[in-house]
Amino acid sequence: MDRKSWIMWLIVSAVVGLLLAVAIPFFTKSSSKPLDDSSSSKSESSMEQQQASAAPSSSPMEYEVFLSFRGPDVRNNFGDFLYTFLVRENIRTFRDDEELPKGEKIDPALIKAIEESKVYIPIFSPDYAGSKSCLQELAQMLKCCKQEKDHIILPIFFMTEPGDVRRQEGAYKEPFKQLIKKKKLDAGTIKEFEEALREVGKLKGWHVTKSDGQGAIAKEVVEKVRKHLDTSYTLVTDELVGIDSHVEEVTNLLNLGYEGVKIVGIYGMAGIGKTTIAKAVYNKVRGQLDYYCFVEDVREILLGHDGVINLQSKIISGILRTDHKVKDAKEGIRVIKERVFKRKVLIVLDDVDDRFRFNQTLGNLDDFFPKSRFIITTRNKRVLEFLGESKLYEPREMSHDHALQLFSKHAFRTDNPPKEEAVLSKKFVTVATGHPLTLKVFGSLLFHRDRIFWEAKLIELKDIPPTEVLERLKISYNDLEYNVRQIFLDISCSFIGEKKDFPEYMWSDCNFHPVPGIRTLVDRSLLKLNRSLIKFDERNEFWMHDLIRDLGRSIIREEDNQHPWKRSRILSNEDALDILEREEENDLVKILRVNMVDRNFELTDKEFKRLPGLRFLEVQYGRLSGDFQGILPDLRWLRLHECSLIPIDLSLKKLVILDMHNCPVEDDWGGWIGIKAARKLKAINLSFCGKLRTAPDLSQCRILEFIHFWYCGEMSGELHIGNFKNLKVLSLFITEITKLTGDIGRHKTLQEINAGDLTELPSGISRLPSLEILTLTSLKPQLQEVGAIVVLPTSLKKLSLSSPRLNSLLIHGSEPLERLPTLANLNNLKELSLMGIQIREIQGLGDLAMLETLVIDGAPNLIHLNGLENLLLLKTLKVEGCDVLEKLPSVSNLTKLELLEIVSCRCLSEIQGIGELGELLETLDMSGCKSIRKLPDLSGLRNLEKLIIDECTQLTEVAIIESSESLTSLSMVDCSSIAQLPDLSRLKNLNSLEISRCTGLTEVVGLEMLDLLEFLFMSGCSSIKELPDLSGLDSIVTLDISECTGLTEVVGLKNLESLQQLKMANFKIKKLPDLSGLKHLHELDIMGCVQLAEVTGIENLEGLTIMR
Repeated sequence: MDRKSWIMWLIVSAVVGLLLAVAIPFFTKSSSKPLDDSSSSKSESSMEQQQASAAPSSSPMEYEVFLSFRGPDVRNNFGDFLYTFLVRENIRTFRDDEELPKGEKIDPALIKAIEESKVYIPIFSPDYAGSKSCLQELAQMLKCCKQEKDHIILPIFFMTEPGDVRRQEGAYKEPFKQLIKKKKLDAGTIKEFEEALREVGKLKGWHVTKSDGQGAIAKEVVEKVRKHLDTSYTLVTDELVGIDSHVEEVTNLLNLGYEGVKIVGIYGMAGIGKTTIAKAVYNKVRGQLDYYCFVEDVREILLGHDGVINLQSKIISGILRTDHKVKDAKEGIRVIKERVFKRKVLIVLDDVDDRFRFNQTLGNLDDFFPKSRFIITTRNKRVLEFLGESKLYEPREMSHDHALQLFSKHAFRTDNPPKEEAVLSKKFVTVATGHPLTLKVFGSLLFHRDRIFWEAKLIELKDIPPTEVLERLKISYNDLEYNVRQIFLDISCSFIGEKKDFPEYMWSDCNFHPVPGIRTLVDRSLLKLNRSLIKFDERNEFWMHDLIRDLGRSIIREEDNQHPWKRSRILSNEDALDILEREEENDLVKILRVNMVDRNFELTDKEFKRLPGLRFLEVQYGRLSGDFQGILPDLRWLRLHECSLIPIDLSLKKLVILDMHNCPVEDDWGGWIGIKAARKLKAINLSFCGKLRTAPDLSQCRILEFIHFWYCGEMSGELHIGNFKNLKVLSLFITEITKLTGDIGRHKTLQEINAGDLTELPSGISRLPSLEILTLTSLKPQLQEVGAIVVLPTSLKKLSLSSPRLNSLLIHGSEPLERLPTLANLNNLKELSLMGIQIREIQGLGDLAMLETLVIDGAPNLIHLNGLENLLLLKTLKVEGCDVLEKLPSVSNLTKLELLEIVSCRCLSEIQGIGELGELLETLDMSGCKSIRKLPDLSGLRNLEKLIIDECTQLTEVAIIESSESLTSLSMVDCSSIAQLPDLSRLKNLNSLEISRCTGLTEVVGLEMLDLLEFLFMSGCSSIKELPDLSGLDSIVTLDISECTGLTEVVGLKNLESLQQLKMANFKIKKLPDLSGLKHLHELDIMGCVQLAEVTGIENLEGLTIMR
């Protein structure tokens, strides 16, 4: 962010912190009790506030918590409390309070945010079920929880009953019913929403009432979240066999009560369990520290180029759980100190060797905050000599019982072997000498094998001394098929930490069948697929235990112990350089990686012509020249990173992957001719190739699946993608490409588009069935497609609009957008929707003569709507959450209006011209406008059917509604200043009346004359002393008079034959009339009626299923 934005952020943060410091003690007077299974639950973990925004589509990080609530219900109270507490605890929280894109289908960005998150917190407020988007999110949460075992839903029932949520009754019945009607939901969607409400409504959670301290409950929720996230980030799960004593001893050495900083070292032979113990200790104690990270394979990291810098970057990224790179070691030390300043930190460095220096990587130990802890594991005890004996731990061999348990877990998938296999299993355990990795690998090897195979492998194992661990593990390798061995050796030598897509492309073309091959390696405990903890990424990374990795590399060394150039994979940079300098031909080498940094000689075609067997070649920081025509006939994957010179004559007919990151290729580079001929090409990466001005012609590469042109800043013009029928990923981030040509709708496999500076949405984008991610980061919507709907990204800061044919513009969730350019040129615009943005005004609004729908939701800085009075064709006007908007222009000219919603504009004191809108207006909603004191004249609104004035807390007079004879629904919940209603008898068409919690209301005149009334909600009207005789309310279906503490009787109750739901909770009544005449009653709530002695007639109510 720029300097001005940064300063503003600091000021806002300080103000929010000050306000919370004052407000939280007031709201923490009590703590809500957890509900049982028939009610609801609770929530907690880490990150910085600016990293916890509701902007999933552009954020590189994974969210931890998805917070869903209906904005008008809980915005500015419990929802903000909870969000603030979560962010304060550095928990990355996605907040959806309906200030984000809402359409007929749930936004892909929202789905991604839900899938990323591990904890879901829906806040069930009274009108939650009236929001289609909220229910779509709830259904998606439930779906994710069923698919992912570590995901949980923690529901909060805010001012609503859990039972109402489960059964869509009470406060949830009418909103859900209206939603179905308004949105015309199909049967499948209704069933999906009902199941989501029913299932989530059964879960434990919190029931928040008016008397509860909301701050205290929010803290409980955060604590629950923290505990779950600590579990979710657990590094070890099913292999913790027999390590309790190890964990206890290491934990004692850490001595968490000690005020100083401490390091503990764990040393021992490879595969003995050092990493497992370190992970278990990490899982156990990290909750007691503020920041924590676990870095594996430190030895491998330090072996690479810029090893210390890469290690520092991993430590910082692990602490923050988001990608972070540093430029040099000094910057790394500075950033680490800044990030953990005055914070207790736990850092675990796994598999360290003598290249590691604490001070060079982390700085001075004394600079860390007191009680910080470090754990270092190593095979070499000498690395830890600086710690002293008192801080070292050497794991012992596993006991026989624990060894048998670990072996059984992998050989039988149970804790103990079957009786008939017990003797043979114990023999394996004895021969394995308590070595955990050997037990695990052999157990996996023997799984589902016959007894003959078991006995043969036991003999092999006995013949190898216990000290020869790699030779023992090699037995499992020898049992692999040829193609699986090749995959294993490739990964162990070159692709640990690599995303699996590109290697799979190469192996598939070599007929190695990677999908079943990788599955075999995973099943044999020889490989793991890790998803990064730092960010959400479906493209899993390869990971191997360091001993398994060493096994693969030892097998390669055994191909020729004396001559590295006679091996199939080259393991060191020195050996790679040596091979390139040799003059004899070598067709043995298959995998070659060479780093030419600080090397002064060029590589030419002569060096590579001698290596015809290469199928993978990587050159970093090199200079390549010469004629490459006809050489490297088997090359499938060419990776040239930051090479300052690239050969012109390339002819690579078998090439599958071309990766030329940050290379100086230009449009006229001669190598494009050879690339065109690569008909088997599936992936091309030209990221950071800054000299390219146009996209290369790849039209002959018809099976391309992956096109990556990131940060090709000069690349402009059009990109034709019509030929790429198999395309899966298209990335044009930070390019000047403005148009995609070809029918994109035909790309049935396309999953991800990152589309930079497009000025035109590709035709048919809505027809992509596999599209999961659409990022339009720098969109310039000069759109030519008539009727196009533009959804702009959350990162949008500048927008250019000049398309006269555009008729629908939606800008959703673009919080950084503070200013819109003029809309005056959008002559045909019919729909304008602005949600969740920071604009202060809308220039050119009055020039949108064709506008029919205007939606402004969540624009807290909007100060006026100049030009609104000129929108003569407007049919729908929705203005919500505009906190500082004090005045609207008169709406008297908007005679076409059918729906007018001015909601939660708390500074708005008057809406002029409503009474002159004529006969088309059907719905008027002014709920949450807390400054309105008097209703406008509604007498001219002859067809007004629905009037909502909820939470108009300053409203004192509603006499004018008396003339609104067309009303079918009247809602005025929480209008606490109203003392008297007008005579309702003229509202002959009224079907629903909701006056709940109008605490100043003393009487309801004319109620008995409402023949068509079906729903009457007046709970919490504590000042009403008497109701008229209700006998004439023949149509009444639901009657809620709960907590009307001034009432002692209800005359005519026994005659309400249509009544299905009767709620009288906390009612001061001593006797009810005989209820036997209420034949349709299925729910009766008299909870808290302590003076009620008996209820007669209920034995005759056959339909009564719910009674409280």
